[in-house]
Amino acid sequence: RVFLDRTPFYAEGGGQVGDRGVIRTPTGVIRVRDTAPVGDHSIVHAGVVESGEVRVGEEARAEVDAERREATARAHTSTHVIHATLRELLGDHARQAGSLVEPGRLRFDFPHPAAVGDERLQEAELVANERLARDDAPSIFETSMEEAKRLGAVMLFGEKYGDSVRIVEIGDYSRELCGGTHVARTG
Repeated sequence: RVFLDRTPFYAEGGGQVGDRGVIRTPTGVIRVRDTAPVGDHSIVHAGVVESGEVRVGEEARAEVDAERREATARAHTSTHVIHATLRELLGDHARQAGSLVEPGRLRFDFPHPAAVGDERLQEAELVANERLARDDAPSIFETSMEEAKRLGAVMLFGEKYGDSVRIVEIGDYSRELCGGTHVARTG
């Protein structure tokens, strides 16, 4: 387990898996298998020493597995599109109640009073795919919690938010508080 004073790695959170990659020091290399938050301001990098020996206090170069992160970001941005689409088609009660976002795969949990029929699922898939194909550039910005509420940003129950929050907007249909990774364009 490794702690760095700063890191480019995204720590697991909000349903999104943590980054993987490599940490290199002058005397060794660590293969990072997972990253997770510890407390409010620290990230632990869990991994295996692949070569050499790593010593406390050494300079380190942290390298995120860019291909894996990009695949995760595609799934994460898609989760936002699906969330907005389901809320629009099924109603505001269809809020995210859990998710798993990892490279090439996502799972989206939401409450609904009955099973969603095949026709409605096909409609949701069509709408979500049309939105993704628009090739929108998500807009990501920080603002106050008060302003986020005024803007009507979706806030997930059970998540911790501070006075300053990060909003991800996609097209004219999705505006959520989110700290995860996203693609530059939905297409």
